[in-house]
Amino acid sequence: MNYLSKYAIAFKGLKEGSHRFEFEIDDKFFDEFENSEVQKGTLKAEVVLTKQSTLMILELAVKGTVELICDRCLELYNQKVKNESKMFVKYSHNEDDDMGEEIIVISYEEHQVNVAQYLYELIILGLPIRRIHPVKKGKSECNPLMVEKLNQYLVEEAPEEEEPIDERWSELKKLLDNK
Repeated sequence: MNYLSKYAIAFKGLKEGSHRFEFEIDDKFFDEFENSEVQKGTLKAEVVLTKQSTLMILELAVKGTVELICDRCLELYNQKVKNESKMFVKYSHNEDDDMGEEIIVISYEEHQVNVAQYLYELIILGLPIRRIHPVKKGKSECNPLMVEKLNQYLVEEAPEEEEPIDERWSELKKLLDNK
């Protein structure tokens, strides 16, 4: 049995209205995605499926922590993640229809929708661009030895010297000011 199959929601027998599903996301979840930026994490996912006669609405939310590599000191740290999204599931005879990023197209014969890929994308999109240890009490939790080493190789830019302004340009500028 495929591990990600436990993230499938069987909607065929559900009545119209809202239905809530909860999922646990752990290290095995991230192992299923090739070249994942995240290898370890503990998150809770909540999916609210609103079934209507012509379409379904999925409201996805994830919350928890993942383990990342700090961009500054290259050590592992725990990053809090919280993100939510809304997607629409549309029925079609042709599953190849491209409706956009927020619309999932499924055939009329389908009886379930697997939300694993969408939860994974929600987690990855919830990560900060710059991944560094959090600052607590005004002090970074980065490895102090690595920060000291980085400071040794820090290159400071010399202040730019101002060139003298040619007097001819000053006279021309006076004409602009006298409009």
